[in-house]
Amino acid sequence: MSKLSASLKALINAPAARPSTVPAPANITSVYQKIQQTAQAKQISQPSWVALSTAATMTMNSPESLTALYNLASTTTPTQSLETAELMREVGLKCISFNGIPRTINCLGSFRASLPETIIAQLSHTPTRGPTPENITGISQRGHALWDSIYRPFETKLYDKLSESHPDLPVHILHANYGALLSDPVRERAGGTSAGRVLTSIVAVACLRAQSGVGPQVTSHVFGLRKALEDGSWVGDVEGEAGAKWLASDEGNLWILESVDAIVGAIGNGEGSNFAPGRAKL
Repeated sequence: MSKLSASLKALINAPAARPSTVPAPANITSVYQKIQQTAQAKQISQPSWVALSTAATMTMNSPESLTALYNLASTTTPTQSLETAELMREVGLKCISFNGIPRTINCLGSFRASLPETIIAQLSHTPTRGPTPENITGISQRGHALWDSIYRPFETKLYDKLSESHPDLPVHILHANYGALLSDPVRERAGGTSAGRVLTSIVAVACLRAQSGVGPQVTSHVFGLRKALEDGSWVGDVEGEAGAKWLASDEGNLWILESVDAIVGAIGNGEGSNFAPGRAKL
């Protein structure tokens, strides 16, 4: 295999191209603590504020900040520390549907390496999303159910509109994302954790808000969170009824968006999102 020239390597790694992950800012733990404190005051579960913070941080491509979040959210209880790590990994995986694969690869790899060895040894190693002839219909059904829950009463209209752009666009979104990734797979003693319906909408809103430039999609998933309350799909999730209702309210929606903005502001050093930033001349 031919080698890359020095000039090509230099161009790939030019500072203006922002080729590396983003270091944790000095104040990131205090940002997470404020989010945690509001969640606790409103009796919102830890998984909800951790999912929100994880998704926004993944979007900003800051593995070091994920470690700070884990250190804050984990406790001296080994079980909860493991559950927190598994939840953050699951959220990171679901971020692929909104952020693409590269940032998830960057962040999850570095996140795992930063965990205590005792936690790493207990992490699930069993995949749960592999399609087989036996489960492919179930994957499709889960995808349709989640799609309908988020977009009703416009689920069919949206599907048809997307197909005008490309006939396979809604096919891929529905089956590869909503079915295979965003809907929770059936886990039979395989370990790991499920993010659930409410957390999945929180992840969607957090990722999209942190990206910038996708206001219509943020709006859609804010409504998607509210529809989890309307259709009852929140039941059995991490939140009780009071917490789920608050998250789906104007006040709860504002808290989600403002919390994401605080994370973006800290990691972005006041310059906004780095997901698709304006770039200096190389």
